[in-house]
Amino acid sequence: MSTPPTNSMPHRATDALAGKLKRTELQRSPSSIPGREIVQALTEIPAGVESGWHMHPGEEVGYIIAGTVQMMRHDQPTQTLHVGDPFLMPPNTPHNALDVGPETGRMLSTYIVETGKPLTTFTTGPD
Repeated sequence: MSTPPTNSMPHRATDALAGKLKRTELQRSPSSIPGREIVQALTEIPAGVESGWHMHPGEEVGYIIAGTVQMMRHDQPTQTLHVGDPFLMPPNTPHNALDVGPETGRMLSTYIVETGKPLTTFTTGPD
Protein backbone atom coordinates (compact mmCIF):
# COMPACT_ATOMS: atom_id res chain seq x y z
CA MET A 1 0.00 0.00 0.00
CA SER A 2 1.45 3.37 -0.99
CA THR A 3 0.90 6.23 1.42
CA PRO A 4 1.97 9.85 1.03
CA PRO A 5 3.92 11.34 3.91
CA THR A 6 1.66 12.81 6.58
CA ASN A 7 1.74 16.60 6.58
CA SER A 8 1.17 18.67 9.68
CA MET A 9 1.96 21.91 7.81
CA PRO A 10 -0.76 22.01 5.13
CA HIS A 11 0.59 24.87 3.03
CA ARG A 12 4.28 23.92 2.95
CA ALA A 13 5.46 23.45 -0.65
CA THR A 14 7.87 20.51 -0.68
CA ASP A 15 8.65 17.92 -3.31
CA ALA A 16 7.13 15.24 -1.08
CA LEU A 17 3.86 17.12 -0.85
CA ALA A 18 3.82 17.70 -4.59
CA GLY A 19 3.66 13.92 -4.99
CA LYS A 20 7.17 13.36 -6.29
CA LEU A 21 8.27 11.21 -3.35
CA LYS A 22 6.70 7.78 -2.94
CA ARG A 23 6.53 5.90 0.37
CA THR A 24 5.14 2.36 0.37
CA GLU A 25 4.33 0.94 3.77
CA LEU A 26 5.41 -2.70 3.77
CA GLN A 27 4.30 -3.72 7.25
CA ARG A 28 3.07 -2.33 10.55
CA SER A 29 2.83 -4.21 13.83
CA PRO A 30 2.78 -3.60 17.59
CA SER A 31 6.17 -3.42 19.28
CA SER A 32 7.14 -5.25 22.46
CA ILE A 33 7.81 -1.74 23.81
CA PRO A 34 4.55 -0.42 25.34
CA GLY A 35 3.05 2.48 23.38
CA ARG A 36 5.21 1.83 20.30
CA GLU A 37 4.69 0.24 16.91
CA ILE A 38 7.09 -0.91 14.21
CA VAL A 39 6.59 0.36 10.67
CA GLN A 40 8.66 -0.73 7.69
CA ALA A 41 8.54 1.33 4.50
CA LEU A 42 10.20 1.69 1.12
CA THR A 43 10.79 5.33 0.16
CA GLU A 44 11.58 6.29 -3.44
CA ILE A 45 12.98 9.73 -4.28
CA PRO A 46 13.55 10.60 -7.95
CA ALA A 47 16.85 12.21 -8.99
CA GLY A 48 17.03 15.86 -7.96
CA VAL A 49 14.05 15.62 -5.59
CA GLU A 50 14.11 16.29 -1.83
CA SER A 51 11.94 14.76 0.84
CA GLY A 52 11.47 18.14 2.51
CA TRP A 53 12.50 18.82 6.11
CA HIS A 54 10.62 16.44 8.37
CA MET A 55 10.89 14.28 11.48
CA HIS A 56 9.47 11.07 12.93
CA PRO A 57 8.09 10.35 16.45
CA GLY A 58 10.63 7.58 17.01
CA GLU A 59 13.80 6.02 15.64
CA GLU A 60 14.36 5.43 11.93
CA VAL A 61 16.85 2.74 10.93
CA GLY A 62 17.45 2.91 7.19
CA TYR A 63 19.42 1.32 4.37
CA ILE A 64 20.09 2.69 0.87
CA ILE A 65 19.14 0.06 -1.72
CA ALA A 66 19.49 2.24 -4.86
CA GLY A 67 20.81 5.65 -5.84
CA THR A 68 22.86 8.25 -4.01
CA VAL A 69 21.17 10.27 -1.28
CA GLN A 70 22.40 13.26 0.69
CA MET A 71 21.02 13.16 4.23
CA MET A 72 20.91 16.55 5.94
CA ARG A 73 20.33 17.15 9.66
CA HIS A 74 20.22 20.33 11.72
CA ASP A 75 22.86 19.04 14.14
CA GLN A 76 25.39 17.25 11.87
CA PRO A 77 27.24 17.68 8.57
CA THR A 78 25.51 16.41 5.43
CA GLN A 79 26.13 12.71 4.75
CA THR A 80 26.32 11.33 1.21
CA LEU A 81 24.90 7.81 1.28
CA HIS A 82 25.40 5.21 -1.45
CA VAL A 83 23.98 1.75 -2.14
CA GLY A 84 24.63 -0.45 0.89
CA ASP A 85 25.01 2.41 3.36
CA PRO A 86 22.95 2.34 6.57
CA PHE A 87 21.71 5.36 8.50
CA LEU A 88 20.12 6.00 11.88
CA MET A 89 17.85 8.93 12.65
CA PRO A 90 17.07 9.66 16.31
CA PRO A 91 13.47 10.48 17.32
CA ASN A 92 12.12 13.96 16.49
CA THR A 93 15.28 14.93 14.56
CA PRO A 94 14.60 17.31 11.65
CA HIS A 95 16.18 15.94 8.47
CA ASN A 96 15.95 16.17 4.69
CA ALA A 97 16.93 13.63 2.04
CA LEU A 98 18.01 14.76 -1.44
CA ASP A 99 18.56 12.28 -4.26
CA VAL A 100 21.64 13.52 -6.11
CA GLY A 101 21.00 11.14 -9.03
CA PRO A 102 21.25 10.05 -11.64
CA GLU A 103 18.81 7.28 -10.65
CA THR A 104 15.88 7.16 -8.23
CA GLY A 105 17.02 6.73 -4.65
CA ARG A 106 15.38 3.87 -2.77
CA MET A 107 15.60 3.55 1.01
CA LEU A 108 14.29 0.75 3.17
CA SER A 109 13.45 2.15 6.61
CA THR A 110 12.19 0.62 9.81
CA TYR A 111 10.61 3.00 12.30
CA ILE A 112 9.93 2.36 15.98
CA VAL A 113 7.40 5.08 16.70
CA GLU A 114 4.74 6.16 19.15
CA THR A 115 1.47 4.37 18.42
CA GLY A 116 -1.19 6.59 16.87
CA LYS A 117 1.11 9.48 15.92
CA PRO A 118 1.70 10.47 12.28
CA LEU A 119 4.76 8.71 10.86
CA THR A 120 6.06 11.96 9.37
CA THR A 121 5.65 15.59 10.41
CA PHE A 122 7.04 18.32 8.16
CA THR A 123 9.06 21.09 9.77
CA THR A 124 11.32 23.97 8.79
CA GLY A 125 14.94 23.58 7.74
CA PRO A 126 17.90 25.41 9.25
CA ASP A 127 18.23 29.12 8.56
